[in-house]
Amino acid sequence: MRWLDHREPVPAPLRGAIVALGNFDGFHLGHQAVAKEAIEWARAEGRPSIIATFDPHPVRFFRPDAEPFRLTTLEQRQELYLAAGATAMLVFHFDAELASTSAEDFVRVLLAERMGVAGVVTGEDFTFGKGRGGNREVLEALGREAGIACRAVPPVMDSGAPVSSSRIREALRGGDPQEAARLLTRPFAIRGVVEHGDKLGRTIGYPTANLALESYLRPRYGIYAVTGRVLATGEELKGAANIGVRPSFDPPRELLEPYFFDFSGDLYGQEIEVAFHHFLRPEAKFERLDALTAQMAKDCEEAKRLLFHRT
Repeated sequence: MRWLDHREPVPAPLRGAIVALGNFDGFHLGHQAVAKEAIEWARAEGRPSIIATFDPHPVRFFRPDAEPFRLTTLEQRQELYLAAGATAMLVFHFDAELASTSAEDFVRVLLAERMGVAGVVTGEDFTFGKGRGGNREVLEALGREAGIACRAVPPVMDSGAPVSSSRIREALRGGDPQEAARLLTRPFAIRGVVEHGDKLGRTIGYPTANLALESYLRPRYGIYAVTGRVLATGEELKGAANIGVRPSFDPPRELLEPYFFDFSGDLYGQEIEVAFHHFLRPEAKFERLDALTAQMAKDCEEAKRLLFHRT
């Protein structure tokens, strides 16, 4: 799948594309509806389809001190967009220049001239341009002048409310990964390179793969039943993971620490993805090591029950 940069010319074969325009971080049910409309429109007219995204998220640009809230990396998005059937992913690199681009220049210069876009699909609430000066109506008006057809997709409703990234983040922060997975159509997953830790888990019979959380949203701290995937080999694993600051150990350090059942290989330096399926309990501090290991045994048994018997 081609990975395009808005600052560079679009290759000739990808000009005349239909573009799904939005941030599409989580690529949840609502995002998928917008992408589906663009992909089907493109196929009907024999055109390439492109799903766009912004990196960093505009909120991160304007509020660099905001708490981490990302649901996917660009690499994860690329895989999701490819699976949806898109021809390419377009990354708008959100910097000071893009932030100061007017709605008019966004359409006329970026979409029409630089990218040669034939059509755009957005959600009904999409805004763009300096100071959010553009909305659906502005996009349609500017598009007509620039020769770009525009369509808007209504929100996907669920339980009387639109499916949104905010709802997914709320579910994850509340310790409900199953609700998040329902709205995402897949479990929330954190991807990273396994790093060396203090190896305490190995000494007590529970060797873990340590991952930094980077700019991912922090789910509720605690113990989860998880699955893992080794990206290089595709190997699938099942396990239990702690995400949090490890209150039983000093010094506190924020980590994702999955322990994979029946796995004895070496994951150091490998990129893995850990998917959250069930919340088991909040993070807790244990004064004695034997109490901690006894609880870890119970956690693993519960995770096995949930993961190996789920339908």
